[in-house]
Amino acid sequence: MIRLWLFAAALSTLLAQTPEAILKQAVEAHQKGDIDSAIRYYREFLKLRPSSGEARSNLGAALARKGEYEAAIPEYEAAMKLTPANPGVWLNLALAYYKLGDLKRAASELNALRVATGGNPQVNLLLADCWLQLGENKKVIEFLTPLNEGGQGDSTVVYLLGTALLRDSQFVAGQALLDRILRNGDSAEARLMMGTAKVGVADFSGALQDLARAVELNPKLPSANGYYGQALMATGDTAGAAQAFRAELELNPNDFDSNLNLGSLLRQDHNYEDARKLLERAVRVRPGDLRTRYQIAAMDLSMGKAEQAEKELTAIVKEAPKFTEAHVSLAMAYYRLKRKEDGDRERALVLQLNAETQAAQPKGDGLDPIKRE
Repeated sequence: MIRLWLFAAALSTLLAQTPEAILKQAVEAHQKGDIDSAIRYYREFLKLRPSSGEARSNLGAALARKGEYEAAIPEYEAAMKLTPANPGVWLNLALAYYKLGDLKRAASELNALRVATGGNPQVNLLLADCWLQLGENKKVIEFLTPLNEGGQGDSTVVYLLGTALLRDSQFVAGQALLDRILRNGDSAEARLMMGTAKVGVADFSGALQDLARAVELNPKLPSANGYYGQALMATGDTAGAAQAFRAELELNPNDFDSNLNLGSLLRQDHNYEDARKLLERAVRVRPGDLRTRYQIAAMDLSMGKAEQAEKELTAIVKEAPKFTEAHVSLAMAYYRLKRKEDGDRERALVLQLNAETQAAQPKGDGLDPIKRE
């Protein structure tokens, strides 16, 4: 009897370790919210059944639920190769890139998914939001205008399209959509659109009231705190601006302008560690953005990393020859590196660019903007 009992126990243990049993444990743990156990069971199962697209996708979803998007992406990509006709996995892959802050890649995946499947409201709106955050206003306008044909677009389409139009300085068309929103009464969305329009024409004082009202009506409205911060910074309230940018980043850690602007403010306060984190995230959101790259290079220069700064600043002025501030910083880098001839050349370029600017819009006191160090 003892031998029979031991045999039955061993058999029970063996059956409990079959791939099917492990997968069942993974799914049950996932459904109960025990994500750590689910991840462990999915990985055990995949050691035995590595070609299971469903398990790969589920593992990706469990990792994403923990916020481990970088680990989730390879699982989704493997699942897509195993189940190429599954649009749900494709959407989850795009969402992982979106949450990670790689909006360019997220937009690429969403656009490909839309073309392959015909799209759906969720995919369309996520794609439009990615393009809007990337500053691709014309793409948003071209994409959403047909969806609003005859004024049939839902409130989200109207809001995204109107925002893109105003940011693209198409104020008449943007105002028409703003009026549609205003017909439903005062709202955070309407106030944000009005504030956005005023920021677009550099009426920062006028924008403050609308943007403050937008934040008051809905402090969690995407971009409201960020634009409010821009208006505060432009009118001299840097402390208030920093607070607004932080509020925006609590809601959307990948907001490009808030990362860039708060990073810039922290750099000026010599808080280089936190500034770098924000600026590097801004670069991930918009790879190659010259303003962000300049802020990082200027920070490197302030930290005594003249060679590193010189390399990046040289690349920046090559791409943007009229970027005066970059020429100023490059001249300073040359002087710190004891490259006087190169520094003098950059200094002359700065004086020339300033003269061109003054000729177009006469102003300034004519002071030499560079001090040799």
